[in-house]
Amino acid sequence: LAMANMEENVGVQKYFDYAVALDDKADVVEKFKENTVKGSQFKQPLLEFSGACAGCGETPYAKLLTQLFGDRMYIANATGCTSIWGNSSPSTPYTLNKAGKGPAWCNSLFEDSAEFGYGMELACQTIRQRLKGQIEGLVENGCNDDVKAAAKEYLDTYDCGKMNAVASAKLLKAVEASSCDGEAKQMILQYKDYLNKKSQWAFGGDGWAYDIGFGGLDHVIASGDDVNIMVFDTEVYSNTGGQSSKSTPTGAIAQFAAGGKATKKKDLASIAMSYGYVYVAQIAMGADFNQTVKALTEAEAYHGPSVIIAYAPCINHGIKKGMSKAMTEEELAVKSGYWHLFRYNPAAKAEGKPMFTLDSKAPTEDYKEFLNGEVRYNSLVRQNPARAEELFAKSEEEAKARFEYLNKLVGLYGNE
Repeated sequence: LAMANMEENVGVQKYFDYAVALDDKADVVEKFKENTVKGSQFKQPLLEFSGACAGCGETPYAKLLTQLFGDRMYIANATGCTSIWGNSSPSTPYTLNKAGKGPAWCNSLFEDSAEFGYGMELACQTIRQRLKGQIEGLVENGCNDDVKAAAKEYLDTYDCGKMNAVASAKLLKAVEASSCDGEAKQMILQYKDYLNKKSQWAFGGDGWAYDIGFGGLDHVIASGDDVNIMVFDTEVYSNTGGQSSKSTPTGAIAQFAAGGKATKKKDLASIAMSYGYVYVAQIAMGADFNQTVKALTEAEAYHGPSVIIAYAPCINHGIKKGMSKAMTEEELAVKSGYWHLFRYNPAAKAEGKPMFTLDSKAPTEDYKEFLNGEVRYNSLVRQNPARAEELFAKSEEEAKARFEYLNKLVGLYGNE
């Protein structure tokens, strides 16, 4: 921010006022669907002014998620960077829209974000099932046609987050305006905040998802319940000083891997895909905006567990271009074959579509040149050139093997 004279700049205020009012304009909302890149950016972000490092790779994903689902979103946040920039007392960057709705955020422990979110989901399921039983009775025995019609619309959209939010508002309005009296009305009014289907998310970094909280994450995706897990993958324990995690790739220098990590990155995506009923996607916003939005909306719409693994450049990476180029670094990571973009959607099979889609192409940029653009790799070149050459070659071979494996998945799941 730059302080400037208000009188000299008052003319630009109208453009800001126009921009913040866009999501109220029906023609804009209708023309640009919110599940598209352009449409999503007309929606008010419900995450603003975070305390993250400048250029943080994590906050753009969270901001986009709040634009897509924020008014009905529950977040269970693992302790770590996402909880520090997400709710550093006494302030929080999560905010409300004009209707007074925004993400419901809570943090428990480092190790239990997935289970914590699962508990939220089960609680909502229990309350909504009780409400559903009462509302089913209103379809036949509602005290007027408006209540009956609203109850039917609610039941028809029960499992569809966006449509059910609209139906819930109609039902609440009809019940409040009616002369109905009885248990159904009392319950609907008492639990009105739980009427619409919530978008349940668990947030955390790779230290949580790949390491400390992996057992809980695995338990939750095995449950088959509708919990969305967002992994902000910085490939290192960012918040606790940059220690090596199971997500840290071969050759990277980190605490406890000062001589370059000798073992390869854990394949969390393949572990999740092995269940066969978990939506899994790997994304990098700077490389493909459209694929990012598509993966997030598909995951949220999927009636079951989902795991999104998002590449997030971090200050611990030591990006030579600077953190202002974090999005460019994401793009280079994909173009060099260091990071791959894909989506595995079990629901696609029933629609006659491929379950697995490889969204990134064969590498076009130099792999080792990408590594040398970050201090976490380049410092090994300066300290021990021979070991750097050995580990970087190994890392590149692992990346090539990974791309070949993903192409095999296209053949395996892409044509069913």
